[in-house]
Amino acid sequence: MYFALFMVVILLITGVIWLLDIAVLRKKRLVGIDEPWYVEYAKSFFPVILLVFVLRSFLVEPFKIPSGSMMPTLLAGDYILVNKFTYGLRVPILNNTFFNVNHPKRGDVFVFHYPPEPTIDYIKRVVGLPGDKIQYQDKHLIINGKKLEVQFEDNYEYEMQGANIISARRSKEHLGDVQHDILIHDIPNEYSHGAPGAKLQDGEIITVPEGNYFAMGDNRDNSADSRVWGFVPEHNLVGKAFFIWFNFDKFGRIGNSIH
Repeated sequence: MYFALFMVVILLITGVIWLLDIAVLRKKRLVGIDEPWYVEYAKSFFPVILLVFVLRSFLVEPFKIPSGSMMPTLLAGDYILVNKFTYGLRVPILNNTFFNVNHPKRGDVFVFHYPPEPTIDYIKRVVGLPGDKIQYQDKHLIINGKKLEVQFEDNYEYEMQGANIISARRSKEHLGDVQHDILIHDIPNEYSHGAPGAKLQDGEIITVPEGNYFAMGDNRDNSADSRVWGFVPEHNLVGKAFFIWFNFDKFGRIGNSIH
């Protein structure tokens, strides 16, 4: 969000200088006198900044994965592309929708403004849609009374900060029309009193409010998601992740699509 604001400011400054030169400064400049440096820079940078701004605001935006909460689907260090058009066109910075296209589907990997601190972007998977009834028992998702099909794949190990090796079970989960991998650990989860995760552990069924979504990380026992901080409002949506375009440490991941 801060980068978008920075781009708007630079776009306005360069645009105003260019228009000011056309309307006033150029007429007062003597014949044969070169343009001032700031006018030359403004004319050079404005079209480029405008193009980047339009692309990032309405079509596609790059993001870097900062943590392992979406493992094994996404790894820390993955550089991904997010489709900004999928969930409708939005006013930059304000994020109000002015042209509706689609709504998130169950199983989408989506980017959104973190509800407790909207200046931060998070990435998770859509688990619950508006009106869905969510249960999470014995580390199995139950949506609208139907337990999701899960098949064990293999044992999975990964390294956390501090060189700690974490062991988990990698399984294939069928979520809507999407089949994707999840990680499950043999450790208990702890949630603060009143958090959605604590309610789920107590056997409570959580209903997703209208205009909101329930999000979870694929690394189910190592993810701060809707079980911790609640629902994702429609207003906070950024876009749908669809492509890994780079990873400095794992070149084999370049070009992978995101499911």
